Amino acid sequence: MIQVREELRRQTESARPDLLRLSHRVHAAREIRFEERQSAEMVADQLAGGGFAVEKGICNLETAFVATAGSGSLTVGICAEYDALPGIGHACGHNIIASSAVGAGLALARVADDLDLTVRVLGTPAEESGGGKILMLERGAFDGVHAAMMVHPSPEERVYMDCLAVSHFRVAYTGKEAHASAYPERGVNAGDALTVAQVAIGLLRQHFNPNDQVHGIVTDGGLAPNIVPALCEGRFYARAVDLQSLDRLHARIDKCFQAGALATGCALVEEDESPPYSEFRPDVEIAEIYQRNAVAVGRRFEELPPRRGGSTDMANISLAMPTIHPMLAIESKGASNHQPEFTAACVTESADRAVVEGALAMALTVADLATTDQVRQRLLAGSTKYSQ
Repeated sequence: MIQVREELRRQTESARPDLLRLSHRVHAAREIRFEERQSAEMVADQLAGGGFAVEKGICNLETAFVATAGSGSLTVGICAEYDALPGIGHACGHNIIASSAVGAGLALARVADDLDLTVRVLGTPAEESGGGKILMLERGAFDGVHAAMMVHPSPEERVYMDCLAVSHFRVAYTGKEAHASAYPERGVNAGDALTVAQVAIGLLRQHFNPNDQVHGIVTDGGLAPNIVPALCEGRFYARAVDLQSLDRLHARIDKCFQAGALATGCALVEEDESPPYSEFRPDVEIAEIYQRNAVAVGRRFEELPPRRGGSTDMANISLAMPTIHPMLAIESKGASNHQPEFTAACVTESADRAVVEGALAMALTVADLATTDQVRQRLLAGSTKYSQ
């Protein structure tokens, strides 16, 4: 194992220039969900150049791929994300996620046969709403994977992402245009319908359960101030501690949207944007192994208060197989994920260090999973160790 660990270090370090170049190129591409054509191509091609067998456009998803190296009995999946946020680009650092996944994969490919290991790097589109991993899970891309992992940049180093279940959906109200001054009585105001719904949700928040959340934006609010809006559309997220709680929350907020239609006489259409993302149930043993390796490569963990928030489609993978999703701290000068300042932080020296150290920490963790007999046998048996 000492030789294996040293080989993983050598391979990761030798790949450093290419990994950082990839991170910066994906960052510059700024491609949003399901449109990550350049980014998916760049990530997949770098793996192909490192000896991986790559299948592109899998699962009926143009920007999804799977890259495989080794033929061992234990299969570990490493997830690469590469979609950006609309407008503010890679403010969640998916360029770091993609590059660290490539780095871990390339290093492990060199020792896979020695470890009786199959390495599968999965290119997963549309984490920022769209649920690429869920669609890939349902369509077989994760079949045969015994454990899955990825790392994610953040202002804080954390072993666990304590996230919420989430649903992503659109609402649309349809009314009737009219001159807003001369003939307002002939109009049916779709903008008023959405206003009623949002006010109702705001009043309902007093009675939400802890950690219940609803937030949204208006994407189409009308054509001009002197035209009664005949169409008003919005995008909304609802979050709760788990899928069951999310169903209960939805039953309540649906009535708020219905109230807008009832009060104004508009027609209402609700449409899901993606499958719901679940709560996350990490494998605690793999997480402990990862933390030891992360510390060994220079990452520092501090005692931090719990922070429950955010959501990821990696959570759905955690309900299907042993999974971890650690957070990598980068220096962001006080900025947090989904802020423009965090976008800038994701191509700094600190971010570049996170790419390499995250890749190496994952590679060392996979090597430990493959060579620790008790853990290996548990994973081969399909067993997960959840926290109580």
